[in-house]
Amino acid sequence: MTATLTQRPEQEHERATGGRRAPIARACRFEFVKLVSQWRIRLLVLACWIAPALFVAGVSQQSTLPVDTLFGRWMLASGWAGPLVLLGFAGTWALPLLTSVVAGDVFASEDRLGTWRHLLVAVRSPRRIFVAKVVASLTVLLLLVAGLAVSGTVGGLLVVGDQPLVGLDGHLLAPSDAAVSVLLSWVCVLAPTLALAALGFLGSVTLGRSPMGLLVPVLVSLAMAVAQMLPLPVAVRVALPSYAFISWNGLFTSPRQLGPLLIGIVVSLVWAVVATALAYVLFVRRDFTSPAHEGSGRRAITVGVLPLVGVAAASFAVVAATTSATGSGIEQDKVQRSLATAFAHLYRMQTDQLNRPAVTEAQLKATASCNKGSTRVAAEGPGNDWRCVVTWHLLGVEATGQAIYQLDVTPDGRFMADGDGPKEVNGYFLVRTPDGDAPNPLWQFDGNVELLDTTPKG
Repeated sequence: MTATLTQRPEQEHERATGGRRAPIARACRFEFVKLVSQWRIRLLVLACWIAPALFVAGVSQQSTLPVDTLFGRWMLASGWAGPLVLLGFAGTWALPLLTSVVAGDVFASEDRLGTWRHLLVAVRSPRRIFVAKVVASLTVLLLLVAGLAVSGTVGGLLVVGDQPLVGLDGHLLAPSDAAVSVLLSWVCVLAPTLALAALGFLGSVTLGRSPMGLLVPVLVSLAMAVAQMLPLPVAVRVALPSYAFISWNGLFTSPRQLGPLLIGIVVSLVWAVVATALAYVLFVRRDFTSPAHEGSGRRAITVGVLPLVGVAAASFAVVAATTSATGSGIEQDKVQRSLATAFAHLYRMQTDQLNRPAVTEAQLKATASCNKGSTRVAAEGPGNDWRCVVTWHLLGVEATGQAIYQLDVTPDGRFMADGDGPKEVNGYFLVRTPDGDAPNPLWQFDGNVELLDTTPKG
C-alpha cells in the first residue's frame, strides 16, 4: 500500500514530462541552492571563513595562551599551532554543531513545510531526492570544514609566521613538515564528521517534522566526548567514532602513531555508511502522501539505534581481538618512554638557546622512572599524581643529571609535564640566553602516550 501511494506523484510527473526523470546532477544542484539560500547556512559559511582567522590572530597576540589545549603553548612560537588549537575546539564543539544545522534538518524541513509532494512531482524519484539531499549537505559541510582549516591557518601564519613547530614528542617539525601534518589532521577529522552527518540524516528521516533531529549529532557527539573522558578500556575508546577527533595527534610524533588514527577513521566510515544506509531504507519506504507524518519512535529504535549499537559492539570485538592493549592503555613503560623521548628532544632545544655545545639524543641517553604517588600504587591509568625523575648524561661530565616532573595524564593519553626542579633545568619558565630571557622548553610541555599497541597478539 505504501509503495502504491509513493508512486502516485511519480506517475503524475511521468505523464507531464513524457516519462523523463530529473537528472541527478540537476537534483543535486537544486538541493545545494536550497541549502545555501537559507540565511543560517550563509551565516555559517561566512563565520567559518572569517572567524577562525580572527580568533587565532587574537589569541596569538595574548600573553596568556590556552595551554590546556594541545599546541596552545606554542601559539606564540609557530603559526602552525593556531589551526591545531582550532581543530581541537572544532572536534569537540564546532563540527557537531555544523553537522546538526546542515544534516540534522535537511529532511525534516520538508515535513514541516509540507513540500514532499511538490518535490516528488519535480524529481519523480525518492531515491534521487535522498541522494541529492545527502550530496548537497556533504558539499556544504566540506565547504564549512575547509573554511575553518584555511582561515585558521592563514590567521596563524600572518600573525606569527612560518616557523618550525614542536611536536608532541619534543622534536621540531620543519615548516613544510608541519604544513603537511596540519593538512592531514584536518583531512582525518572528515571521517568522524561524516559519521555525525550520517546520524543527522538518520535522525532527520526518522523523527519526521520534529526539530529533535537537529539534536541527534550534538547529543551523540556529547555522549561520546564524555565517554572519552572516562577511564574506559582502550578497546572501547578506540571503537567509538569520536576517537578520530583525538587520534590525529599521532601525526605529530616521530615515528608517527598511525595505528590508532587509521582505526578511528575506519570505524567512523563504517558508522557513516551504516547510518546513511539506514536513513535511505527508512526514507524510500515512508508514506509521502501523509501530510502529518511525525516519524516512528518504535522504528527509530529497531531500525536506527539497535544496528548502530551492533556496529559499536562489533568494532570493540575486532579492536580487542587484533591488538594487545588492555585496560586503559596507559602503562608505566609507555609513560616513561614517552617522557624520556620528549625530554631529550627539548633538552637539545634548550642547549641551542643557551649556546652550549651541541648534543644528540643518543649521547644524552635520557631515561625516566615514574610512579603514581607511591611505589605501593600500581603505576598505570590516568591521573594527575604521576611523579617522574628523568636522568641523562653529558659527555665529559661524570655526574648524572636529574630532573623531577609532575605529570597529569588524561584518559586519552595526553600528558602535561610540569617541571619541579632543579631550577636551572626545568624549575623556572624562563631561561637566560645571550639574547635575553626566553621561554624554557623544559619547564612545561605536552606529550602523548600511544594507548593502542597495534602489534598482533602471539
